[in-house]
Amino acid sequence: MTALTLISKPDCHLCDVAREIVDSVVADLPEGQVDVEELSIADDPALYATWWEKIPVVLIDGDLHAHWRLSADRLRTALSAKATA
Repeated sequence: MTALTLISKPDCHLCDVAREIVDSVVADLPEGQVDVEELSIADDPALYATWWEKIPVVLIDGDLHAHWRLSADRLRTALSAKATA
């Protein structure tokens, strides 16, 4: 299973857009293929220190996939590639 982590913060418009893209892309994939976790920089000082100026941030299996703006097509391609790897 692929782990996707969305790092966001409350009241963040770009985070809301990224969340919608993640939800849409994951919904189109086979069930159980991607485990999505959302973390907030407001809840974790270490996340804040690392990512505060780049949110929203999307990690795939712990590796940076995107920050600020998320492309649905690029995310779909990356998740599909992980499934076939």
